[in-house]
Amino acid sequence: MNFSLEIGPKTDLETLPPLSDVYITMLPGGDYKETADKAVDLVKKGFNPVPHFPARSMHDENELKDYVTRCKDGGVKQALIIGGGREPLGKFDSSFQLLETGYFEKMKIGIAGHPEGSPDISDTDLEKAMIDKKPYADYIVTQWLLDPQPIIDFISKQSVPVHVGITGPLKISSLIKFANIVGAKNSLNFLKSNFSKALDLLKPKDPNDLIGKVKSHTDNFHIYTFGGLKETNKWLRENSYV
Repeated sequence: MNFSLEIGPKTDLETLPPLSDVYITMLPGGDYKETADKAVDLVKKGFNPVPHFPARSMHDENELKDYVTRCKDGGVKQALIIGGGREPLGKFDSSFQLLETGYFEKMKIGIAGHPEGSPDISDTDLEKAMIDKKPYADYIVTQWLLDPQPIIDFISKQSVPVHVGITGPLKISSLIKFANIVGAKNSLNFLKSNFSKALDLLKPKDPNDLIGKVKSHTDNFHIYTFGGLKETNKWLRENSYV
């Protein structure tokens, strides 16, 4: 199995586990130059960085071009192209528009997948967007989920590899909070129906529960740590994943 990890632009690189693929977020309000600089630092340390390119956070085409150029000049060879959960700052409001620019030529391209839908876009528009952007994509990274069935159903419909989003070992109460934020409806219901006791809510949920149910459908897992990098690092080592 292959694991990738997501970090922020300010994460201390000395704390990273020895995984090859490290994604760098560019959250709403973030500076693309920070994300590009972190990606270049990762290249120098022997990692394969995958910076996020959120369409709605780009002010204009010149900014996008500068962001891509900084990454390419620094040796970055892979990118995750996403819409980004915010109101558009400029003319870009979808990942498809970024892909159409041609700026990402010769880079390995990941796009976002939403097996449980998205709070930012209707299911119909989401399906159309996937059809439009898939010809540009080398693979899909899903939102983080806990209910295995929507993941399995989603993978069965795809023509490119799917990297399944999972969380690091987090308390159930924390997972419920994050599920509410990202609109993971099925996973929220799954959590509430499977962990009803208050004591259970305080225990960390082991990501292996989900991995065991979907690993026959994919070899690739993408870890959202939500700041719990230390616990994720420990979990990866204890399971001999690194």
